[in-house]
Amino acid sequence: MSNVILIEEKEKTLNIKLNRPNVLNAIIPEMIDGIKEGIQQAKNDSNIKAVLLSGEGRAFCSGGDIKKMGSRTAVSRFNYIGEINSLVTEMTSLEKPIIAAVHGYVTGLGFSLALASDQIIASEDTQFILSFSKIGLISDGGALYFLARNIGSYRAKELLFNAQPLSAQTAQKWGIVNKIYSDKEFQIESENYTKSLADGATMAYGLIKKLTNLSLYPNMEEILELERSNTSVIGTSKDHKEGISAFAEKRRPHFRGE
Repeated sequence: MSNVILIEEKEKTLNIKLNRPNVLNAIIPEMIDGIKEGIQQAKNDSNIKAVLLSGEGRAFCSGGDIKKMGSRTAVSRFNYIGEINSLVTEMTSLEKPIIAAVHGYVTGLGFSLALASDQIIASEDTQFILSFSKIGLISDGGALYFLARNIGSYRAKELLFNAQPLSAQTAQKWGIVNKIYSDKEFQIESENYTKSLADGATMAYGLIKKLTNLSLYPNMEEILELERSNTSVIGTSKDHKEGISAFAEKRRPHFRGE
């Protein structure tokens, strides 16, 4: 396994850590593969009762690696998002709790992966951002689906349209974040909480997760596929190309709706 993902079994928990701290853990395909391997390990190992997903360095995840976005064809984008969809499906179908421990920036696909987890623990400095509209794209990884069902369509569209940061405190009020800890306590409290779940009635937790997800997410796969096909198309638009250029040149994009 590549070192862009660190996996450590600790007592009855499996720690999966994003490990590209020099670029705020921006996601590349090898990381998707690495997280999948971790989820599969948790699924197949009866000694593992809970999973902790976190990020090394100053941020949980800054989203997809934007430097690679502009070079993708519609076909390669379609295939890449298919891999993301497969990961999200594996996360939601794993009959063991997944806790996302997030800090710093939680952006784009990083936000989607946190939402695909079962609970989110945040450091008090956390900023959640869905910035796809700034580069002429729509979100992927199920964010459209999870947000609308958890915070309502109006707030979801507010986040997606405006791409403004959402603080950990507001995210907790809106029902996205379960617990907030100080920067100093965050790591140890995240581990302690995950361990407490691993020590609990894990068979019951698995069924609770399965049945709750069935009640909330009956058409998740359909939405994931719609995200995939529409992102592949809009990824070839003039607006997306302009958004990538503006990001690289550190200027405001001039979108034309094309």
